[in-house]
Amino acid sequence: MQTPESLPTEIDLSRPSAARVYDYFLGGAHNFEIDRQLAEQIAAMTPNLAATMRSGREFLRRAVRVLLDAGIDQFLDIGSGIPTVGNVHEVAQAADPDARIVYVDIDPVAVAHSHELLAGNDRATAVLADLREPKLILDHAAASGLIDFDRPLGILLAGVVHFVPDADRPADILATLRAAAAPGSYLVISHSTFEDQPQEMLDAQRLSARTATEITLRSRAEITGFFGDWTILEPGVVHMPLWRPDSPSDVDEHPERFGAFGGVARHDRAAG
Repeated sequence: MQTPESLPTEIDLSRPSAARVYDYFLGGAHNFEIDRQLAEQIAAMTPNLAATMRSGREFLRRAVRVLLDAGIDQFLDIGSGIPTVGNVHEVAQAADPDARIVYVDIDPVAVAHSHELLAGNDRATAVLADLREPKLILDHAAASGLIDFDRPLGILLAGVVHFVPDADRPADILATLRAAAAPGSYLVISHSTFEDQPQEMLDAQRLSARTATEITLRSRAEITGFFGDWTILEPGVVHMPLWRPDSPSDVDEHPERFGAFGGVARHDRAAG
């Protein structure tokens, strides 16, 4: 693990990082005391939050496997966070060693650790960029030589769009990303919601305002709108554990308690 002295000077350790808090909840080692303090505050209010984080990661892995089965062999993972066990490149390249992955994150620590993890893997890389600048992300992805936008790809937005406030026009950002994708591409989104949530969960979400990336909770209808006119796969935009579980026993008695919806959509070629 890097020490604060070895980190790039532009990294602000005076504020907790959403990526590092997420890493802490997943059992990772790439976080600092300020991140752990916030994580413990949130956990005290919502004891099941670590399980929620794991549920989000499990949803992403299931979605990636569905895309692999559909023939997708290149992935643009935006808001990828700090590498943890079961990351996209591990899932994808276990099934297809030639699969290519470009990770994108706004956190310099997340990108630095990604570079360490991916050393020697010439089919995966990480770039530092902000989801609010989608054209820059697309340029970086193309420049990497790993993503060919003339071919179908998987665009992964797992637990990241809720960090974009309404003022930054997330629907326009998603439209730009969708417009760059060839027919046959897929879009994966998971997003925190206020629907079906107890007050303590909503209160805990508000603590995200202490990080540089405050969360905006949205409705199922708003999240569904981010898929545009792409064809949403069954079972639709649902609470994450309900999206194609590996077995019925994997579905929690109260899947809504995880506080997020997930869905996958396909870019079908227009008729005519």
